[in-house]
Amino acid sequence: MNETSNLHIAVIGAGPGGYAAAFLAADLGMKVTLIDSEPNPGGVCLYRGCIPSKALLHVAKVIDESRHAKNWGIEFAEPKIDIARLRSFKESVVNKLTNGVGQIARFRKVEYLQGRAAFENSTTLKVTKADGGTQSMSFDRIVIATGSRPAVVPSLKLDTPRMMDSTGALNLEDAPKTLLVVGGGYIGLELGTVYAALRTKVSVVEMTGGLLPGADRDLVLPLHKRMEKIFDSIMLNTTVTGVKEEANGIRVSFDGPEVKEREKVFDKVLVSVGRKPNSEIPGLENTQVKVGQRGFIQVNKQLQTDDPAIYAIGDVVGEPMLAHKASHEGRTAVEAIAGHKVAFEPNAIPAVVFTDPEIAWAGLTETQAQKEGRTVKVAKFPWGASGRAVTIDRTEGMTKLIIDPETERVLGVGIVGAGAGELISEGVLAIEMAALAKDIALTIHPHPTLSETVMESAEVFFGTSTHVYRPKR
Repeated sequence: MNETSNLHIAVIGAGPGGYAAAFLAADLGMKVTLIDSEPNPGGVCLYRGCIPSKALLHVAKVIDESRHAKNWGIEFAEPKIDIARLRSFKESVVNKLTNGVGQIARFRKVEYLQGRAAFENSTTLKVTKADGGTQSMSFDRIVIATGSRPAVVPSLKLDTPRMMDSTGALNLEDAPKTLLVVGGGYIGLELGTVYAALRTKVSVVEMTGGLLPGADRDLVLPLHKRMEKIFDSIMLNTTVTGVKEEANGIRVSFDGPEVKEREKVFDKVLVSVGRKPNSEIPGLENTQVKVGQRGFIQVNKQLQTDDPAIYAIGDVVGEPMLAHKASHEGRTAVEAIAGHKVAFEPNAIPAVVFTDPEIAWAGLTETQAQKEGRTVKVAKFPWGASGRAVTIDRTEGMTKLIIDPETERVLGVGIVGAGAGELISEGVLAIEMAALAKDIALTIHPHPTLSETVMESAEVFFGTSTHVYRPKR
């Protein structure tokens, strides 16, 4: 008999991390109970995050390309936008995928409980079911996969539908005439792009000196230039000091060295200033689980908490808060529970910003190398020299490799341009496999493609068009 077949595990939270953990546990012969408040597995990603936002971003891209086509001698009439049908399309995508995941759970004989879990002790949960009643259940192991929620700024909190977080923005109740996005991170820029395509005048305010803080500036620059064209305004080094609802909108007060208007009224305001881990689980104090100062549950490389019977994965254990990270952590945790010798220690976790152009990076960034004082060589290939980029009229892109000058090992990859999110996986594989620049340069890529730019940046490394960052001594 399989030694894991006697194990009964519970997974609290059915997002991409939770259901990935549950499915692998079932495949390994464990008895699995998956607990979540939604009618089907999917979590924030499928219900209120990755999936609905990408459905709307695809629509925004179609609208933008129809307008862009006049540069090629093709003109379309200005699109007629039916918000109700658009919202229905988005919801149909969500329903199709969540129902599909629910069917997979049933196929794998995963017990799915719609409800909320509380800890009675390290191995016992009290589940308050959505259809009424409670049930106490004991398990051999418990995996916490409760995810995260939009962060709230107390000074920007108003009890009005005019103030939205990312969840409210994705509900797409209407297309306001004006919208202020507070926060120049990836969520704010993606949602701002959607509303701008729907003819909303979008303004973005960011307290730092650039959009997408933390990303390399040369990757952000092409996006910033495009955003300046589609957004009404981008306010950097600016903070929101107050919000007040009036009859015709939200009056917002600004402060900063470059502020031109100290106050302005917007129809709606989207607050997108990051996410907060859902670690306030009822009864968690009845276990040995420890929570850090920032609210993240502390785990080791096997995703085991300080309580031997409890594991935790995904957003609730730390950044980056990404669905694909959570999925891999979920599988690692289950393998550890099964007694396999595993650890979650990736060399690269890809990040993608699904704006237009897209930005993607993995591994060591140039910004990170500078902060750490590491000497690296940076090889860049501009998409203006890419035949494929020219044919699709999207030459603003760029691909770059961050390379160790001594070993010639690829340490990081950054891409900005159309479809960057589809291209970054080659970079992730190169980093994980400890590939050298020569390995990529000698790998034959199909022509004409945008993927060639990865090969061509490696070829640049062996030419003269590279620059070396050396830390100051």
